[in-house]
Amino acid sequence: MRVSHLSLADFRNYTTAEVPFAAGPNLVVGRNGQGKTNLVEALGYLSTLGSHRVSSDKAMIRAGAESAVIRARLEYNGREILAEVQINRTGLNRAQINRSAIKTRELPRYFSSVLFAPEDLSLVRGDPSGRRRFLDQLLVLRTPRIAGVLADYDRVLKQRNTLLKSARATGVKGKSLSTLDIWDERLVDLGSQIIDERAELVRLLSEPLRAAYESVAGEDHGPKLVSSLSILGADEDDEAPEASALAPAAIPTAELFRTALASLRGKELDRGMTLAGPHRDDLVFMLNSLPAKGYASHGESWSFALALKLASAELLRRDSMSGDPVLILDDVFAELDQTRRARLAAAVGGFEQVLITAAVYDDVPEALAAHTIHIKAGQIVDDHRV
Repeated sequence: MRVSHLSLADFRNYTTAEVPFAAGPNLVVGRNGQGKTNLVEALGYLSTLGSHRVSSDKAMIRAGAESAVIRARLEYNGREILAEVQINRTGLNRAQINRSAIKTRELPRYFSSVLFAPEDLSLVRGDPSGRRRFLDQLLVLRTPRIAGVLADYDRVLKQRNTLLKSARATGVKGKSLSTLDIWDERLVDLGSQIIDERAELVRLLSEPLRAAYESVAGEDHGPKLVSSLSILGADEDDEAPEASALAPAAIPTAELFRTALASLRGKELDRGMTLAGPHRDDLVFMLNSLPAKGYASHGESWSFALALKLASAELLRRDSMSGDPVLILDDVFAELDQTRRARLAAAVGGFEQVLITAAVYDDVPEALAAHTIHIKAGQIVDDHRV
């Protein structure tokens, strides 16, 4: 898969933009603050319906505008698709494929990309929500129907939390909450699907993660992913979960989930919130048999985060009928020495299309600069001295 053309309207600092891309490596160059990252952020949004920089869609709409439009012409298997999304300041966002309206959440099934940026260091060092979001975005790219399961789970979770808060406020006892039992079953059904899908994804990532880490770092530090499950007693606020919360269980997930909810009913009524489920799970990153968070150096953490994204891209290219995902590297070469730049260039060289942003042209290996786009103040320019 590749992007042949990107069009933007009122997106970030772009009033309008028309950007052609070639197969293979594409380098977007410009000084900081000129709009390089905005281009790849737009493509990342088409693929995941999220930004790697902000949590609110509205932040991507140009100041003074009511909406922003991202439109990309995609090519794969000899087929051409026009994918577009309108991000609205008020009201729901809208999406189209070949000018026909679709549900916005269906967009990721048409465009597959993997983006790595300096912000991804938070995958290793940040809170569990970022790691959950990483897993779920990759799940949707691999199996688009999961988007509906995730959305349904969020709706049920909100309804259940509302009921718990109402019960806490009125002093209703757990045994009287027959309605809560109905929501429990729906939560267990949807949540168990998510937990099991995440577990399978973690298993599949194991081998490509190890290979990607060694290709980037030049050493094998035993990178490993271990699920930390709240239905087994893990707490998302724990820095070091108990071993029992990390161990795989032979008991069916739905049964474990039901048991956890029953045991937590009193605490949930006291706190007015759901305390077990995929929304409170974590993913523990291990290096040299120790948690990377708290033990890994900056270089090791950076290598782990990059390897995780490269492993994701490798997994998608194995599964996809539409070819390789588009691999996006946002402002990462500046942090690397010459050896690591060469290793990274070798690791990504085989992908059908790679989009790279850099502030300095010479930071990027020559092999990745075959097609260069220069940006200045939200404009595509011909001057190579930008």
